Amino acid sequence: MSSANHARVSSRAERRTTNDNASTQPRASSGQQGSSRNDRADPRRTHSPQPSTSGASHRRTTSGQQRSQRGVEERRTERVQVTERETITRTRSPQRRPPSVQIPERVQRPSEPARTYSGDPRPRSAKAETPQAPWLPEVSLVPHTSAPLASRITIPPLASTAPQSLQPKPLQELSLEVQEAAILEDLLMVFMGYEGQYVRFGKSYNPAEEKDRLTGPSFRILPGLDPSLQDLTTTMLKMATHYGAIEAFVEVQSREEFGAVNHALCAAIRKLLHDYLILIAQLETQFLTNPSFTLHVLNLHTLPTSHMMFQIYSLAHEILKRNSLLEEDLEESDDGMDDIENILESLREGGDLGPGNIPGKKICKGGSVLGLITKRLETMSGDPAARSLLTSLLRDASRPYMMMLNEWLHHGSIKDPHAEFLVREQKSIKRERLEEDYTDEYWERRYTIRDHDVPPQLEGVKDKVLLAGKYLNVVRECGGVDVSKAVTDVPRSFDDIRFLDNVNSAYAHANQSLLELLLTTHALPARLRSLKHYFFLDRSDFFAYFMELGTSELAKPVKKVNTNKLQSLLDLVLRQPGSVAAQDPFKEDIKVEMNEISLTNSLTRVVNISGIEAGESFQTPASQPNNESDKNAVGFTSLQLDYSVPFPVSLVISRKTVWRYQALFRYLLSLRYLESQLVTCWQTHNRARSWSHKSSNRDVEMWKRRVFTLRARMLVFVQQLLYFCTAEVIEPNWQALMAKLNAKEDTKGGPTPIRTVDELMQDHVDFLDTCLKECMLTNSRLLRIHSKLMQTCTFFATYTNWLSRELERTDPDLQAANPTGGDPARLEKMNEIIQKYEVNFSRHLQILLDALNHYAATETVVLLGLCARLSTANQGTQYSGLRADEDGQAHT
Repeated sequence: MSSANHARVSSRAERRTTNDNASTQPRASSGQQGSSRNDRADPRRTHSPQPSTSGASHRRTTSGQQRSQRGVEERRTERVQVTERETITRTRSPQRRPPSVQIPERVQRPSEPARTYSGDPRPRSAKAETPQAPWLPEVSLVPHTSAPLASRITIPPLASTAPQSLQPKPLQELSLEVQEAAILEDLLMVFMGYEGQYVRFGKSYNPAEEKDRLTGPSFRILPGLDPSLQDLTTTMLKMATHYGAIEAFVEVQSREEFGAVNHALCAAIRKLLHDYLILIAQLETQFLTNPSFTLHVLNLHTLPTSHMMFQIYSLAHEILKRNSLLEEDLEESDDGMDDIENILESLREGGDLGPGNIPGKKICKGGSVLGLITKRLETMSGDPAARSLLTSLLRDASRPYMMMLNEWLHHGSIKDPHAEFLVREQKSIKRERLEEDYTDEYWERRYTIRDHDVPPQLEGVKDKVLLAGKYLNVVRECGGVDVSKAVTDVPRSFDDIRFLDNVNSAYAHANQSLLELLLTTHALPARLRSLKHYFFLDRSDFFAYFMELGTSELAKPVKKVNTNKLQSLLDLVLRQPGSVAAQDPFKEDIKVEMNEISLTNSLTRVVNISGIEAGESFQTPASQPNNESDKNAVGFTSLQLDYSVPFPVSLVISRKTVWRYQALFRYLLSLRYLESQLVTCWQTHNRARSWSHKSSNRDVEMWKRRVFTLRARMLVFVQQLLYFCTAEVIEPNWQALMAKLNAKEDTKGGPTPIRTVDELMQDHVDFLDTCLKECMLTNSRLLRIHSKLMQTCTFFATYTNWLSRELERTDPDLQAANPTGGDPARLEKMNEIIQKYEVNFSRHLQILLDALNHYAATETVVLLGLCARLSTANQGTQYSGLRADEDGQAHT
C-alpha cells in the first residue's frame, strides 16, 4: 500500500516530464510489492481491494489527454502478461476493469524508491514469496456460538507481527501529498475495522480479548505524519473505534442468552452498520475517482455518521456495563435466585443450564434494555439526530417485547424463553397444587412482576398487565379463550398511539370474562351459600341430627374415631328429605376429617407467626403449648369439615380461605357442644331424684342452688357468645359481602359493586378475617382467657354425674338408699369444690370483660355489645366490677 501511495504523488510530480520509458520502468519492481500487499491482506478479507485501488491510484496521479493515452498503452502492454498468470476477478464494473489488470502498475509508481528493485516482475514476485515462508498467516473457522451472525473466521494477525520486508516506507521520507494519500487509504481500511499501513492498533489493544473488542480498538499513527494531518486523522479515528466496539457488541449481544430484545436491537444496529459500510464504499469510490478528494473532504462526509456511531456506541457501552462485561457493576441484582424454580423445572424436564440460565449471572435484557434506550432518549431529546436514531432503535427493539405483551394480554400465555418479560412465570407452581396450598401460592406466586425489568412505558399499567394476563390465563385453562386465533390489529411498538388503549381494553375484557365465568358459569354465590350452611351452622338442623347419630363415635379419643363411619352418617343426613342440604348441588364436596391439634393451639400458632418476614426462621414461643396437650382430645373437639372446590372457583375459595372457614366452624362447634353439655347438665338437674328432691338439710339445699346458679351463668355465657358470633358478627358481614356481589354498576347510594376478580377475592378474605377478628380468634390474650373459661365450663359439665353421686351420699333424706351418707365433712368438701368453680369462672369472666372493654375502645367497637351481654353473667357476685389491675394474676 505504501508503494501505491508513493506512486500517486511521485507521478504527479513527474507527469510533465515523464515519457513512455518512465511509465514502464517502475513495472519491473511491481511484482514484489504487489505480491507483498496481496499476501498481507489475505487473512483479513477474502476479496482484496487492491486492484481497484491501484487503478484509481494511477488515475489520481495523472490528468488530461496525456494520462488517458498512457493508460491505454499500459493496458495493452500489461493485459498480455497478466491474463496468462491469473484470472481477472473484478469484471463487474466496466469503469474499474482496466485498472483491475494493473496490479503491478499500482505498486510500481514510486520512481526513485522502486528502482532498488530491478528486473522482470515475475522473478521478483517469486523472490517476494520466499521470505514469507516462515510467516504464513492462515484463516480458520472458529467454533459456532449462539450468536447466529457472529464472525466465523479467526482474527487477522496484527500488522506489527509482519516481517520487516512487508513494512511500509517511513512517513518522514514521504512528501505531504503522499502522506495524505496514504492516510486517506489507511482511514478507509480502518473505518472497516482493519489495520492500515500507517494507522495501526494501539499496543494495549488485543483483538483476541473480548473485553478489548467491546471497549473498541485504540489506534496509533506511525511517527512522521505531518501535524496538519495528524489532528484531523486522530479525530476521525474515533469513528473507527466506535465501529469496532459496535461490531463486537452486535456479535456478543446476539448470543442466545441475551434475549429477543437484545437480538432485535442488534438487528437494527446491524442495518445501520450495513448503511455505514455502504457509505465507506461510496467514499472509496470518491477516493478512487476524484482527484480533489482530500482528508478534509473525508472528514466532512463522515461527520453525521460519526455522530450516529457515537450515539450507538454510548448506548452499547451502558448495556455492556449493566451486563458487567466492561466494568464491574457494584449494584447487586435484586432478582438474585428468582428464577431458580424455573431452572429446576427445566432440569427436571431434561433441559440444560445454558449461559443465560445460570442463577446469579446478571444480564441486562428485556425491559431493562428498553428502559436504557428510553432514558437515553429523554436525555438526548434536544438533539434531533440522536432522538431520531434512538426512537428508531427503540421501535425495532420493542417489537419482540410487544409480541410477548400482546400474547399475554390477549391469550393469557407467556412465550418468554429468555426470561425478559415483565411478568415472571413460576412453572413449578401448578394448579394441581391448589388442593393442598394454604398460602394461595398459585395465584400469588405463579405469576409475579419483575419490578426491576419493567419498561418505563409500562410502569404505570404494570398491575393491569399482570392481572389481565392472570385473568385470561384462568379463562384459557377453562377453555374460554381460542389460543389458535391470531392476535391482529394490535400495536407492535411502544410509540403506537393505541398502546395504552390496548392494555386497558385487554384488562377490561379479561376481568369481565373471568367474573362472568366465576359468578355465572361456576355459580360462585351458590357455593358461598353452601359454605355458610355447613361451616357457619346456618339452618343446621341436619348437623344437630348428625351430632346425635355420631355421639358414640365422636366421644372416642381422636385417634380411635372412624372417619369413614362419620362420613357415611353425614352423607345420610345430608340426603334426608326436608333438610336444607338435600337440595344443595354441592353437598358431595363436603368431607369429614379429624384435626388432632386443638383449636386454641392452632390459632395461637397462626397469631404468633403472623409477623414473621419472609426468610426469617420461626422460633417456637416458650409459653406455647405443644402437641402433648392435645393427646386427650376426643372426636367432638377435633371434628372439622373439609370442602373440595374445582378450578377456577378454587382461586376464590382457596385452601387459605377454607382454613378460615374451618377455624370458625371449630369455634362455633365448640360453643354448640359446650351448650349441649350444659343443657344435658340442666336436664340431669331437673330429672334426677337427687337434684329435684327438696332436701330437709338447709345446707345441702343451698349447695344445690349454688350449683344451679353456676350452671345457669355458664349457660348464659355460652349462649350469649354463640349468639354474638352468629347474629352480630357472621350474618351482617355475610350480607355485606353478598350485597357487593349482587350490586350493579348503576346503583346509587348502595354498596360498591365488585369490579375485578382481585376485588372479589380480597373482599372474600376480608369477610373471613373480619369474622375471625370480631369472634376474638386473632388475639392471643383473648384466646388464652377464652380457653380457660371454656375449660372451666367443660369440667363443670363433665363432673355433673360425680356431683350427683356425692349429693346422694351427702343428703340425709337419701340415706335410706345410701346408708353411708350424711357426712358433714363431705358436704364441706363439696362446698369447696363448687366455690373453686365459682371463683375460677367469675374471675376469668371479669378478666375477659375488662379485656373486651379495652379492645372495643382500641380495635373493634362491636365488642361493646358482647361486653354488655356477658356482664349479666357476673352480676350479684363478688367479682362484679373487678378490674384486671386489682388481680395480679389476671394477665398471667
